[in-house]
Amino acid sequence: MSKSTWKRAGVATLSAAALVAGLAGCNDGDAKAAGKAVGSLGDPLQALTAAYEKTSAAKAAKVTMTMTVEGVGADSGTMEMTGVQSWDPAAMDFTVKGSMLSAGDPDAPEQMRMLMLDNVMYVDMGEKQAAEMDGKRWMKLDLKAAAAESGDKALQKQMTGGLDSMNQDPSQQLALLLDSPNLTHVGAEKINGMETEHYKGTLTFEQMLAANESSKLLSKEEHDKLIENVKKTGLKGYETEVWVNKDGYPARMDVGMEMAEGKAQLRADYSDYGTKAAVQAPPADETVDLFQMLKDMGEGLKDAGDAGDAAGAQG
Repeated sequence: MSKSTWKRAGVATLSAAALVAGLAGCNDGDAKAAGKAVGSLGDPLQALTAAYEKTSAAKAAKVTMTMTVEGVGADSGTMEMTGVQSWDPAAMDFTVKGSMLSAGDPDAPEQMRMLMLDNVMYVDMGEKQAAEMDGKRWMKLDLKAAAAESGDKALQKQMTGGLDSMNQDPSQQLALLLDSPNLTHVGAEKINGMETEHYKGTLTFEQMLAANESSKLLSKEEHDKLIENVKKTGLKGYETEVWVNKDGYPARMDVGMEMAEGKAQLRADYSDYGTKAAVQAPPADETVDLFQMLKDMGEGLKDAGDAGDAAGAQG
């Protein structure tokens, strides 16, 4: 696998991460959101507040996350991520597969392992690709370090936004849903063999952005430009649904958004709350730093910045 193919794979991975970040809610929800006016909206608010508290305390869970993008031509497709996610501390260990993984590259592996630790992403490119990279099979994507080295403050905001949002956990999604002005209890449903209660609500992009702590780093000009750009896409808002099991944990969470040119849906099924998530970084001698490789190729951070733009456009 050539260095240019590694570069394409890295940019594709960043783009997928950016989309996951955008669909995951673009927020930094916290206990302040969950603690407001309990009981003022009746049972939905009480139930989701209790679910928030239990989920936050669990610190980790197993998850299967499926992302579907339609109506955007070659960028349409699916991606499935299965593994363990922790949120105290933030880390993940996923196996990734699906049509979005290959990004049209016939040499791309059918599936890859993706780790995230200390805001650094590692992607296992497989034995075939390692054979062409001196036995190094792991691609390292340290967005924050690369952005800091660039000296471009705008690029730093773009590139770090995706990783910050990738660390969003189900408790934070619950906290954001509690801000929905039309939070409703749909009814009882069976999900993955479990009896659950189904709730849903919607939020506008402006409400999502207001809940995002990182948005406070934006200047008024940047904030207004972001709102303007999002309005051009035709995005009207995000619809979020959650199914809470009898133990008080989310069994499933759906987040969807529809724009003028296509739509995207993220579904996350959770189980085994409180499970161990012992994520370790790959050995340094088996790792290729993507941004250092781009630098050596004289191509800088332009492609990575484009992927960061995708994250910024979604939150």
